Amino acid sequence: MIGAAKEMSRPVARDLGREEYSELAVRMPVRVVGPRAMSGDFRRFLTLTWMLAYLEFKLKFFGSVLGYAWQLMKPLMMFAVLYFVFTEVIRIGGGVPYYPVVLLSGIVLFGFFSESTVGAITSVVEREGLIRKISFPIVSVPISTVTSVFLTLMLNYLVVLSFALASGVTPTWRWVQIGPLLVLLYIAAASASLALSSLYVRFRDVKPIWEVIAQVLFYATPVIYTIEFVQEKSATLAQVMMCNPLATILQQMRHSAIDPASPSAVDALGGWLYLAIPMGIVVLMALFGFFSMRRLAPNLAEEL
Repeated sequence: MIGAAKEMSRPVARDLGREEYSELAVRMPVRVVGPRAMSGDFRRFLTLTWMLAYLEFKLKFFGSVLGYAWQLMKPLMMFAVLYFVFTEVIRIGGGVPYYPVVLLSGIVLFGFFSESTVGAITSVVEREGLIRKISFPIVSVPISTVTSVFLTLMLNYLVVLSFALASGVTPTWRWVQIGPLLVLLYIAAASASLALSSLYVRFRDVKPIWEVIAQVLFYATPVIYTIEFVQEKSATLAQVMMCNPLATILQQMRHSAIDPASPSAVDALGGWLYLAIPMGIVVLMALFGFFSMRRLAPNLAEEL
Protein backbone atom coordinates (compact mmCIF):
# COMPACT_ATOMS: atom_id res chain seq x y z
CA MET A 1 0.00 0.00 0.00
CA ILE A 2 2.83 2.36 0.87
CA GLY A 3 4.54 1.66 -2.45
CA ALA A 4 1.31 2.28 -4.33
CA ALA A 5 0.82 5.60 -2.58
CA LYS A 6 4.33 6.67 -3.55
CA GLU A 7 3.65 5.76 -7.15
CA MET A 8 0.43 7.82 -7.11
CA SER A 9 2.20 10.83 -5.59
CA ARG A 10 4.59 11.16 -8.52
CA PRO A 11 3.96 14.11 -10.89
CA VAL A 12 1.50 13.33 -13.62
CA ALA A 13 3.97 14.53 -16.24
CA ARG A 14 6.32 11.60 -15.47
CA ASP A 15 3.58 9.11 -16.36
CA LEU A 16 3.00 10.77 -19.72
CA GLY A 17 4.69 9.54 -22.83
CA ARG A 18 7.23 11.74 -24.63
CA GLU A 19 4.79 12.75 -27.35
CA GLU A 20 2.01 13.59 -24.87
CA TYR A 21 4.42 15.59 -22.70
CA SER A 22 5.65 17.58 -25.71
CA GLU A 23 2.08 18.37 -26.73
CA LEU A 24 1.24 19.51 -23.20
CA ALA A 25 4.32 21.76 -23.08
CA VAL A 26 3.38 23.39 -26.37
CA ARG A 27 -0.12 24.19 -25.15
CA MET A 28 1.08 25.74 -21.91
CA PRO A 29 1.81 29.49 -22.17
CA VAL A 30 5.48 30.41 -22.00
CA ARG A 31 4.74 33.64 -20.11
CA VAL A 32 1.77 35.77 -19.18
CA VAL A 33 1.54 39.01 -21.09
CA GLY A 34 0.79 41.88 -18.73
CA PRO A 35 -0.50 45.34 -19.50
CA ARG A 36 1.38 47.33 -22.12
CA ALA A 37 1.54 51.02 -22.77
CA MET A 38 1.23 50.48 -26.51
CA SER A 39 0.72 47.29 -28.51
CA GLY A 40 2.40 46.62 -31.82
CA ASP A 41 -0.91 46.77 -33.70
CA PHE A 42 -1.64 50.47 -34.23
CA ARG A 43 -4.96 49.72 -35.91
CA ARG A 44 -6.12 47.82 -32.82
CA PHE A 45 -5.10 50.78 -30.68
CA LEU A 46 -7.17 53.19 -32.80
CA THR A 47 -10.20 50.87 -32.82
CA LEU A 48 -10.11 50.35 -29.07
CA THR A 49 -9.63 54.05 -28.37
CA TRP A 50 -12.59 54.96 -30.57
CA MET A 51 -14.81 52.30 -28.99
CA LEU A 52 -14.03 53.50 -25.46
CA ALA A 53 -14.49 57.16 -26.46
CA TYR A 54 -17.80 56.54 -28.24
CA LEU A 55 -19.13 54.48 -25.33
CA GLU A 56 -18.18 57.22 -22.86
CA PHE A 57 -19.76 59.85 -25.13
CA LYS A 58 -23.05 57.93 -25.25
CA LEU A 59 -23.09 57.26 -21.50
CA LYS A 60 -22.60 60.97 -20.86
CA PHE A 61 -26.09 61.67 -22.23
CA PHE A 62 -27.71 58.40 -21.09
CA GLY A 63 -30.92 59.01 -19.14
CA SER A 64 -30.84 62.76 -19.80
CA VAL A 65 -33.92 64.39 -21.32
CA LEU A 66 -32.07 67.39 -22.74
CA GLY A 67 -28.94 65.38 -23.62
CA TYR A 68 -26.37 67.45 -25.48
CA ALA A 69 -28.08 70.71 -24.48
CA TRP A 70 -26.63 70.36 -20.98
CA GLN A 71 -23.11 70.27 -22.41
CA LEU A 72 -23.80 73.49 -24.26
CA MET A 73 -25.47 75.25 -21.32
CA LYS A 74 -22.32 75.31 -19.17
CA PRO A 75 -20.11 77.38 -21.54
CA LEU A 76 -23.07 79.59 -22.51
CA MET A 77 -23.89 80.42 -18.89
CA MET A 78 -20.25 81.13 -18.12
CA PHE A 79 -20.07 83.28 -21.26
CA ALA A 80 -23.12 85.30 -20.17
CA VAL A 81 -21.66 86.04 -16.73
CA LEU A 82 -18.18 86.94 -17.98
CA TYR A 83 -19.54 89.01 -20.85
CA PHE A 84 -21.63 91.11 -18.46
CA VAL A 85 -18.74 91.59 -16.02
CA PHE A 86 -16.08 92.49 -18.58
CA THR A 87 -18.22 94.74 -20.75
CA GLU A 88 -20.49 96.45 -18.23
CA VAL A 89 -18.46 96.42 -14.99
CA ILE A 90 -14.74 96.25 -15.73
CA ARG A 91 -15.08 97.15 -19.44
CA ILE A 92 -12.05 95.24 -20.74
CA GLY A 93 -13.72 94.07 -23.93
CA GLY A 94 -15.50 97.31 -24.80
CA GLY A 95 -13.20 98.27 -27.68
CA VAL A 96 -12.39 94.74 -28.90
CA PRO A 97 -13.96 93.86 -32.28
CA TYR A 98 -16.38 90.92 -31.98
CA TYR A 99 -15.56 90.57 -28.28
CA PRO A 100 -18.59 88.35 -27.52
CA VAL A 101 -17.43 85.86 -30.17
CA VAL A 102 -13.82 86.02 -28.95
CA LEU A 103 -14.97 85.37 -25.38
CA LEU A 104 -17.27 82.49 -26.28
CA SER A 105 -14.61 80.88 -28.49
CA GLY A 106 -12.02 81.10 -25.71
CA ILE A 107 -14.38 79.64 -23.11
CA VAL A 108 -15.31 76.69 -25.35
CA LEU A 109 -11.71 75.91 -26.35
CA PHE A 110 -10.26 76.25 -22.87
CA GLY A 111 -13.23 74.38 -21.41
CA PHE A 112 -12.38 71.40 -23.61
CA PHE A 113 -8.77 71.36 -22.41
CA SER A 114 -9.75 71.66 -18.76
CA GLU A 115 -12.56 69.09 -18.86
CA SER A 116 -10.60 66.50 -20.84
CA THR A 117 -7.43 66.68 -18.74
CA VAL A 118 -9.27 66.64 -15.41
CA GLY A 119 -11.35 63.67 -16.58
CA ALA A 120 -8.33 61.78 -17.91
CA ILE A 121 -6.35 62.05 -14.66
CA THR A 122 -8.35 59.30 -12.94
CA SER A 123 -9.23 57.34 -16.09
CA VAL A 124 -6.62 54.59 -15.63
CA VAL A 125 -7.45 54.06 -11.95
CA GLU A 126 -11.20 54.05 -12.61
CA ARG A 127 -10.79 51.30 -15.23
CA GLU A 128 -8.83 49.07 -12.88
CA GLY A 129 -11.21 46.13 -13.39
CA LEU A 130 -10.86 46.28 -17.17
CA ILE A 131 -7.08 46.60 -17.01
CA ARG A 132 -6.73 43.57 -14.73
CA LYS A 133 -8.88 41.34 -16.95
CA ILE A 134 -7.84 42.27 -20.49
CA SER A 135 -4.45 42.87 -22.06
CA PHE A 136 -4.66 46.02 -24.17
CA PRO A 137 -2.69 49.24 -24.74
CA ILE A 138 -3.08 51.33 -21.57
CA VAL A 139 -2.41 54.54 -23.51
CA SER A 140 -5.84 54.21 -25.10
CA VAL A 141 -7.58 54.81 -21.75
CA PRO A 142 -6.67 58.50 -21.19
CA ILE A 143 -6.70 59.16 -24.94
CA SER A 144 -10.26 57.84 -25.19
CA THR A 145 -11.37 60.26 -22.46
CA VAL A 146 -9.90 63.18 -24.39
CA THR A 147 -11.50 61.91 -27.61
CA SER A 148 -14.91 61.70 -25.96
CA VAL A 149 -14.74 65.34 -24.83
CA PHE A 150 -13.39 66.32 -28.26
CA LEU A 151 -16.59 65.06 -29.88
CA THR A 152 -18.51 67.52 -27.72
CA LEU A 153 -16.04 70.27 -28.62
CA MET A 154 -16.70 69.84 -32.34
CA LEU A 155 -20.43 70.25 -31.75
CA ASN A 156 -19.85 73.25 -29.48
CA TYR A 157 -17.58 74.98 -31.96
CA LEU A 158 -20.21 74.69 -34.66
CA VAL A 159 -22.38 76.76 -32.32
CA VAL A 160 -19.50 79.25 -31.90
CA LEU A 161 -19.16 79.63 -35.68
CA SER A 162 -22.93 80.08 -36.03
CA PHE A 163 -22.80 82.77 -33.34
CA ALA A 164 -19.88 84.40 -35.18
CA LEU A 165 -21.86 84.56 -38.43
CA ALA A 166 -24.85 85.99 -36.60
CA SER A 167 -22.56 88.63 -35.04
CA GLY A 168 -21.35 89.83 -38.43
CA VAL A 169 -18.07 87.92 -38.74
CA THR A 170 -17.20 87.43 -42.42
CA PRO A 171 -15.82 84.00 -43.37
CA THR A 172 -12.41 84.11 -45.06
CA TRP A 173 -9.96 81.59 -46.47
CA ARG A 174 -8.34 81.52 -43.03
CA TRP A 175 -11.25 79.39 -41.81
CA VAL A 176 -9.40 76.39 -43.26
CA GLN A 177 -7.07 76.71 -40.25
CA ILE A 178 -9.88 75.93 -37.81
CA GLY A 179 -9.60 72.16 -38.31
CA PRO A 180 -5.79 71.95 -37.83
CA LEU A 181 -6.00 74.26 -34.80
CA LEU A 182 -8.63 72.02 -33.18
CA VAL A 183 -6.38 69.02 -33.86
CA LEU A 184 -3.44 70.84 -32.25
CA LEU A 185 -5.61 71.55 -29.21
CA TYR A 186 -6.56 67.86 -29.09
CA ILE A 187 -2.88 66.86 -29.22
CA ALA A 188 -2.04 69.31 -26.41
CA ALA A 189 -4.84 67.92 -24.23
CA ALA A 190 -3.89 64.30 -25.01
CA SER A 191 -0.23 64.98 -24.20
CA ALA A 192 -1.08 66.56 -20.85
CA SER A 193 -3.56 63.75 -20.10
CA LEU A 194 -0.96 61.05 -20.68
CA ALA A 195 1.45 62.70 -18.28
CA LEU A 196 -1.18 63.41 -15.61
CA SER A 197 -2.85 59.98 -15.71
CA SER A 198 0.48 58.18 -15.41
CA LEU A 199 1.49 60.32 -12.41
CA TYR A 200 -1.89 59.89 -10.71
CA VAL A 201 -1.44 56.11 -10.44
CA ARG A 202 1.35 56.67 -7.92
CA PHE A 203 0.63 60.16 -6.62
CA ARG A 204 -3.04 60.82 -5.84
CA ASP A 205 -2.28 64.46 -5.06
CA VAL A 206 -2.01 65.12 -8.80
CA LYS A 207 -5.75 65.72 -9.28
CA PRO A 208 -6.29 68.53 -6.72
CA ILE A 209 -2.99 70.12 -7.75
CA TRP A 210 -3.94 70.08 -11.43
CA GLU A 211 -7.39 71.52 -10.71
CA VAL A 212 -5.68 74.53 -9.12
CA ILE A 213 -3.19 74.79 -12.00
CA ALA A 214 -6.08 74.66 -14.50
CA GLN A 215 -7.69 77.64 -12.78
CA VAL A 216 -4.39 79.54 -12.94
CA LEU A 217 -4.02 78.65 -16.62
CA PHE A 218 -7.48 80.05 -17.34
CA TYR A 219 -6.47 83.48 -16.13
CA ALA A 220 -2.97 83.20 -17.62
CA THR A 221 -4.46 82.54 -21.07
CA PRO A 222 -6.09 85.32 -23.17
CA VAL A 223 -9.67 84.13 -22.75
CA ILE A 224 -11.44 86.99 -20.97
CA TYR A 225 -8.94 89.58 -22.14
CA THR A 226 -6.92 90.05 -25.33
CA ILE A 227 -3.18 89.79 -25.82
CA GLU A 228 -3.13 93.42 -26.96
CA PHE A 229 -4.33 94.42 -23.49
CA VAL A 230 -1.28 92.69 -21.98
CA GLN A 231 1.08 94.15 -24.59
CA GLU A 232 0.02 97.65 -23.55
CA LYS A 233 1.17 96.85 -20.01
CA SER A 234 4.31 94.86 -20.81
CA ALA A 235 5.51 93.48 -24.14
CA THR A 236 7.81 91.03 -22.35
CA LEU A 237 4.98 89.68 -20.20
CA ALA A 238 2.80 89.22 -23.28
CA GLN A 239 5.57 87.28 -25.02
CA VAL A 240 6.06 85.04 -21.99
CA MET A 241 2.31 84.36 -21.78
CA MET A 242 2.23 83.40 -25.45
CA CYS A 243 4.72 80.61 -24.75
CA ASN A 244 1.75 78.81 -23.22
CA PRO A 245 0.52 76.36 -25.92
CA LEU A 246 -3.10 77.19 -25.09
CA ALA A 247 -2.48 80.90 -25.56
CA THR A 248 -0.86 80.23 -28.93
CA ILE A 249 -3.78 78.13 -30.17
CA LEU A 250 -6.49 80.47 -28.88
CA GLN A 251 -4.81 83.55 -30.32
CA GLN A 252 -4.34 81.94 -33.73
CA MET A 253 -7.97 80.79 -33.67
CA ARG A 254 -9.06 84.36 -32.99
CA HIS A 255 -6.91 85.63 -35.87
CA SER A 256 -8.09 82.94 -38.30
CA ALA A 257 -11.77 82.52 -37.48
CA ILE A 258 -12.94 85.79 -35.92
CA ASP A 259 -10.77 88.88 -36.43
CA PRO A 260 -8.01 88.79 -39.08
CA ALA A 261 -6.92 92.27 -37.94
CA SER A 262 -5.85 90.89 -34.56
CA PRO A 263 -2.23 89.71 -34.12
CA SER A 264 -1.48 86.18 -35.22
CA ALA A 265 0.20 83.79 -32.80
CA VAL A 266 3.55 84.29 -34.55
CA ASP A 267 3.25 88.09 -34.31
CA ALA A 268 2.30 87.91 -30.64
CA LEU A 269 5.23 85.60 -29.94
CA GLY A 270 7.68 87.86 -31.75
CA GLY A 271 8.58 85.62 -34.70
CA TRP A 272 8.50 82.11 -36.09
CA LEU A 273 11.51 81.06 -34.04
CA TYR A 274 9.62 81.51 -30.78
CA LEU A 275 6.84 79.23 -32.02
CA ALA A 276 9.16 76.33 -31.19
CA ILE A 277 8.68 77.01 -27.46
CA PRO A 278 4.93 76.16 -27.13
CA MET A 279 5.27 73.35 -29.67
CA GLY A 280 8.25 71.97 -27.74
CA ILE A 281 6.25 72.01 -24.50
CA VAL A 282 3.55 69.86 -26.10
CA VAL A 283 6.14 67.41 -27.47
CA LEU A 284 7.86 67.13 -24.09
CA MET A 285 4.55 66.45 -22.33
CA ALA A 286 3.71 63.74 -24.87
CA LEU A 287 7.10 62.05 -24.53
CA PHE A 288 7.03 62.23 -20.74
CA GLY A 289 3.50 60.80 -20.61
CA PHE A 290 4.20 57.97 -23.06
CA PHE A 291 7.45 56.82 -21.49
CA SER A 292 5.99 57.13 -17.99
CA MET A 293 3.07 54.95 -19.05
CA ARG A 294 5.43 52.52 -20.75
CA ARG A 295 7.51 52.17 -17.59
CA LEU A 296 4.45 51.87 -15.41
CA ALA A 297 2.49 49.39 -17.55
CA PRO A 298 4.25 46.09 -16.56
CA ASN A 299 3.62 46.73 -12.86
CA LEU A 300 0.31 48.54 -13.27
CA ALA A 301 -1.76 45.85 -11.56
CA GLU A 302 0.38 46.10 -8.43
CA GLU A 303 0.30 49.90 -8.47
CA LEU A 304 -3.49 49.96 -8.74
